[in-house]
Amino acid sequence: MLPSLTPVLRFCRLSHLHKIWHRQGIGFISSFLIALMVIVFLPISMITAKTTNITPGDNLVVEGIPPIPSTLADTVEPYTNFRYAVLSSWHPIRREMLISTRFGDTAQTHLVKFPLGSRQQMTFFPERVRGASFQPTQGDYFVFSKDIGGNEFNQNYRYDMATGDVTLLTDGKSKNSRGLWSNKGDRMIYTSTRRTGKDADFYIVDPNNPSSNRLLMEVKGGGWGALDWSPEDDKVAIIEYISVNESYLWLVDTQSGEKKLLTPKGKKEKVSYQAAIFTKDGKGLYVITDRGSEFSRLAYVDLDTFKHTYLTSNIQWDVENLDLSDDGKHLAFVTNEDGASVLHLLETATGKEKPLPKLPVGQVYGIGWHKNNEDLGFTLTSNRSTADIYSVNIRTNLVERWTASETGGLNTKNFSQAEIVRWKSFDGKSISGFLYRPPSKFTGKRPVIINIHGGPEGQFRPGFLGRNNYYLNELGVAILFPNVRGSSGYGKTFLTLDNGYKREDSVKDIEALLKWIPTQPNLDPDRILVTGGSYGGYMSLAVATKYSDRIRAAIDIVGISNFVTFLENTEGYRQDLRRVEYGDERDPKMREFLLKISPVTNANNIKKPLFVIHGKNDPRVPLNEAEQIVATVRKNNVPVWYLMAKDEGHGFSKKKNVDFQFYATVMFIKDLLL
Repeated sequence: MLPSLTPVLRFCRLSHLHKIWHRQGIGFISSFLIALMVIVFLPISMITAKTTNITPGDNLVVEGIPPIPSTLADTVEPYTNFRYAVLSSWHPIRREMLISTRFGDTAQTHLVKFPLGSRQQMTFFPERVRGASFQPTQGDYFVFSKDIGGNEFNQNYRYDMATGDVTLLTDGKSKNSRGLWSNKGDRMIYTSTRRTGKDADFYIVDPNNPSSNRLLMEVKGGGWGALDWSPEDDKVAIIEYISVNESYLWLVDTQSGEKKLLTPKGKKEKVSYQAAIFTKDGKGLYVITDRGSEFSRLAYVDLDTFKHTYLTSNIQWDVENLDLSDDGKHLAFVTNEDGASVLHLLETATGKEKPLPKLPVGQVYGIGWHKNNEDLGFTLTSNRSTADIYSVNIRTNLVERWTASETGGLNTKNFSQAEIVRWKSFDGKSISGFLYRPPSKFTGKRPVIINIHGGPEGQFRPGFLGRNNYYLNELGVAILFPNVRGSSGYGKTFLTLDNGYKREDSVKDIEALLKWIPTQPNLDPDRILVTGGSYGGYMSLAVATKYSDRIRAAIDIVGISNFVTFLENTEGYRQDLRRVEYGDERDPKMREFLLKISPVTNANNIKKPLFVIHGKNDPRVPLNEAEQIVATVRKNNVPVWYLMAKDEGHGFSKKKNVDFQFYATVMFIKDLLL
């Protein structure tokens, strides 16, 4: 940095000298000579000064990306220092909590002892720690999970609060869920692929005694998970997930492993169950289900008769999260209302809602009761506030903030708010999205980034945009997040409109968007970039193959380039789950179709610059998906930027890698949109 300042400092010195001479009456000739010296000397110094560039980390593979000047990192630095905090677990006795936040390179577990108290870091690992849960009766230790390099083969560990000792609880090799505590706090039930590498069998362990680990029940498939223990800990409600539209509930005996199907199979209507919690008396379950409805409702299910009593039929939106207070008297749940989260509180005795304080419009997730039956904790994020943790006392309605995450010194109060926009697609169906406009200081038609979510069953919902705010605030680029057909949140019919042979209908929704943008007076149809991650990466590549003449460039982040190779090489525990969505590549007719629509098959149509980003250890979309699209598009003599991280998986999580990805993306956008 210092050499680049030399010409400026020299110019300042000369200018200062000129002022002295002028005051002393040396006159015009002296001033002219000084000006001439500046004109002649300044370019020479600029040429000789060295501009330093950012050196990629040792784990990054960089191809086709021009050198990134360190001045760019200085410019965007405030936008790389947003933090967030997520609620992990309440202490069972004290009014304290475990949270997840990042101080160094990765997110770790921290302890917060009171609202807005200091965040005491408990875990220190090069890899991010995924969640943590206190032992639920004494809280003298907690269990957490982490993987290696983003490979998602998570292992569970016990952390002792008194000593800081960490003990491995799983086999160190397979993929394991973090586990669910029994009510007595003496056991956890979790799933593991250790037997076959793809089947999520159930195991039970006492975390205080790792050798107690035992296989409870073998299953077939990777879509199984534990939901809740019965009050006496003799049964567990579990879920068998087939697809986003189809899942089943079972009861499992925690001693014998015998299971009983609660939700019948073979019915005409495919039904989704997303959560289940035992009532305090153990006679029923509170569930979230779309049974008999376009949207997911909260229901009470009697375990003797299996009668469903629906508790939220008056709300024509999806219920998406719930938690029952320890005394069973209050049920908290969250609804997704046109992309915004609404927190609700239900009295279980009367079935009536109790009023809660109004929260900012945004996303509420991770709700959890303290055992005092008064404090409900949750994580909240909005367009103008990064994710932070709050609690509401249902007796006093007092809302308390537990964390205040840093925002890089930026004032976020004027950050752009999301605006719902809608357009008609090829078949007349209404498609919606959220548009963020840059500040009014940017006049004229603005360039547009179309950012498509993954899933494909995901849904973009307004929240804090983090680094994306740089494009809005500093570059004047509008960002539009579409929810194409197949997105959740708009009913189960809409959710199925992209399945199997209808895959490219969602791509046509983007074509309709590309036709809608020119009708907007403040958006520039000649400067459009499309991007997305995972399934959104596929969508970006598909748009680049079909509508290359309507975009300036595309960015593919951990995206699918060939559906057949993706389905053949994604981890075994995911294959059948993905075949339900995309189609079974083992069927000759479907295989032919999947190859036909794959971006790599049509890559000769990509005429605009492409940026491909991937993690070497990605278990969902293997690295080959990136390598083959890069190699194929380069044959077109089209500029391709390629960034691969050897220590990441399905998206980057380490700050140093995320920062370099951001720097490169800023350069790509500046070069091609501005």
